[in-house]
Amino acid sequence: MKKLLRILGWLFVLLVLGVGGLLVYVTQFLPNIPVDAGLRVEITPERVKRGEYLAHHVAVCMDCHSTRDWTLFSGPLKPGSLGVGGERFDQSMNFPGAFIAPNITPHALKAWSDGEIYRAITSGVSKDGHPLFPIMPYPTYGKMSTEDIHSIIAYLRSLPAVAGNPAPSKADPPVNIILHLMPQPAQPAAVPAKTDTVAYGRYLANAAGCTECHTKMVKGEVVGRPYAGGFEFAMPGGMLRSPNITPHATTGIGAWTKQVFLDRFKAYGADRFKPVPVDTMKGEMQTVMPWTMYAGMTEEDLGAIFDFLKTLEPVENLVERWTVARK
Repeated sequence: MKKLLRILGWLFVLLVLGVGGLLVYVTQFLPNIPVDAGLRVEITPERVKRGEYLAHHVAVCMDCHSTRDWTLFSGPLKPGSLGVGGERFDQSMNFPGAFIAPNITPHALKAWSDGEIYRAITSGVSKDGHPLFPIMPYPTYGKMSTEDIHSIIAYLRSLPAVAGNPAPSKADPPVNIILHLMPQPAQPAAVPAKTDTVAYGRYLANAAGCTECHTKMVKGEVVGRPYAGGFEFAMPGGMLRSPNITPHATTGIGAWTKQVFLDRFKAYGADRFKPVPVDTMKGEMQTVMPWTMYAGMTEEDLGAIFDFLKTLEPVENLVERWTVARK
């Protein structure tokens, strides 16, 4: 009996050492994604223009990395806050921790190499090697074309340097350990021909991170069908849920025409809409959807996204968009 207990004791010690060793390896040596030390992105007017379009109207980098004015409908960007960071995503929005968007102006990125910025955007690894939580959808950005990411880098380099050092993000256990396993090497893809509207729309929908908000998640784990909506956002006054954008005839956008889809976005363009308090807008509720940013996408690009969404499997999922908080 004593011999058996001794054996079990040693097995327990070995198990503890094995688990401890694995945790040390994961937290101290992962992620292991190298930086392209030789990358030098040439800053050209064409790249800056393309990068601005992507960062403001498609990938909407500036949505999270600026300060949004939540006193106005859809939280437009506050003047002078472009790229300064500070937007918070935490447990109240079903995230497993508190994640703060960092400053991405040259004030914060001046010591970063182009390779380090590329790795952060496409693989989710910061300059010092620590992993980033995919509130910034680097798994989708990693599938964008190399040239498009280079254009975003060129645009970020062209921004005015704005001082500001938001608090660091912090993941809750055990996600703070699992996080080290999330970053993966980029898998860039070429931009499809615009004539193939479905493939081109798929590329844009990926770049725009449509699945990130239109798929129900709880504490970072996907629990719903892609594009079927239901992601919950705690907002002042109640709980907002993302809509179903699959082509289901009654609970999704199956009954929408392309023109209805285009008009929904273009209604918030700078030429048609001036941001106002949400309580002055009949039939509207406050939303995290950056309508005023996506409204700047071209009709050709929005139309391609619509063509792609129409090819998705229709998912029946009736989403209650808004629940008023009890007082």
